[in-house]
Amino acid sequence: MNKATNQSLDSIPKDLDSSKNMVPWGERFSYSLSDFACNLSFQMISTYLMIFYTDTFGISAAAVGTLFFAARFVDAIDGPFWGIMIDHTHTKWGKSRPYWLWFSIPFAIFSVLVFTTPNLGPTGKIIWAYVTYIGVDVLYSAVNIPITSILPSLTTNPQERITLSTIRQFMGTAGATLITGITLGMVAFFGDGSTTSAHGWFIWALIVAIVVAIIFAVVFLNTHERVQTKSTRQSVPIKESLKALKKNWPWVIVIFINFIYWLGMQTRSQVTVYFFKYNMHDAGLASLILSLQIVALVAVVLTPFTSKHIGKRNTMLAGMVLAVVGQLLLSVGANNLSVPMIIFATVIGYLGTGYVSGLIAVMLADAVDYGEWKNGVRAEGIVTSFSSFSAKLGMGIGGVITGWILTASGYVANKTQTAAALHGIEMNYIWVPLLGFGLSAVALLFYHVDKVEKKMQSDLAIKHAKENAED
Repeated sequence: MNKATNQSLDSIPKDLDSSKNMVPWGERFSYSLSDFACNLSFQMISTYLMIFYTDTFGISAAAVGTLFFAARFVDAIDGPFWGIMIDHTHTKWGKSRPYWLWFSIPFAIFSVLVFTTPNLGPTGKIIWAYVTYIGVDVLYSAVNIPITSILPSLTTNPQERITLSTIRQFMGTAGATLITGITLGMVAFFGDGSTTSAHGWFIWALIVAIVVAIIFAVVFLNTHERVQTKSTRQSVPIKESLKALKKNWPWVIVIFINFIYWLGMQTRSQVTVYFFKYNMHDAGLASLILSLQIVALVAVVLTPFTSKHIGKRNTMLAGMVLAVVGQLLLSVGANNLSVPMIIFATVIGYLGTGYVSGLIAVMLADAVDYGEWKNGVRAEGIVTSFSSFSAKLGMGIGGVITGWILTASGYVANKTQTAAALHGIEMNYIWVPLLGFGLSAVALLFYHVDKVEKKMQSDLAIKHAKENAED
């Protein structure tokens, strides 16, 4: 026991040595498919559900905004609930991994139901929207939270975590780009040329859901929770797991950033079609602009290199600054109705967000380690579950902001919009996201984990080796 306690980092077993703990390429790719699958459904819902509700299903923008806000109260329970469940799960497949087996098919089913239009009256439509949207929202947490909670169990190597998150983000961005770029075209294809066709939306949602369920089966079969510590081999009581959050300032900062960043991203993404349909008088441009997300892959690929040389905090900060610059340039393009400027601004913005998205999961994994380092409690589930909660809270409030601004400015579906309504759309597309990115950048100035990471990983590696020796 004393020998285990006093051993140097060089003598730590390979599975706990953060300098060696690498993940095979096949498993790296399989892990990345989890985010690809999530983004196929998530981006389709977050980008198109609002305009589907208002222009196809016939629900008012205000009612939709209220729905998105109400769903966030459920998130206040379901995010932490799934995190606690993960911390209490102990199976032959691990703690996080079995959730892809158990909940991918229910999630796929509800991903279809939200784009289904039963013949109901106004009240019935709203009830249907509440049940199906909240259902898909809860089930999304069940399959999405494990993507982040499993990362600390895949490896203890900080650079390998960045590599895994980078590949995951690459595939996630690819999924988002693919689904946002082709959805309107596919809806029109299945809907006899109409992008508001209820039949077109249903068939396309069904195809996407089947693909998502198959991908999650592949992810489950090909990932492994190889980092075994005393806490991962047993259920962690709720009261004990909450100790991991005590004075965990890195966690607080990342959760705040996740909230405000996704608030801004949601307001922009869900009014993209509105902006090009009404402000630019060319709805087809929306697919082109959304397809430009592919440029984010450049930043995603560069993230491991950049993080290695300037640190994770500074890399994400640079991304936030680029996102702010992109929004400012976007305002110039919008004021002049300049498509080239809008395209250029969008490229700059996506380069920035490419640096951001992949590092949030890595920083949460670091927060898991930090909580154990400071408080002696490792609780992957509860620590990472608030990522889903904060992101969906931000997106929900973003939805409320969008709906209320559209309603207050006088938006009327499928009509020529007033100057006030056009300004309301522009507020959602440019200025609310700018505020979110700017506040995120300020919060990053207080993030200092990079400075203590080597010491933290060294101490934890010795702690884990001691626990394994005692067992």
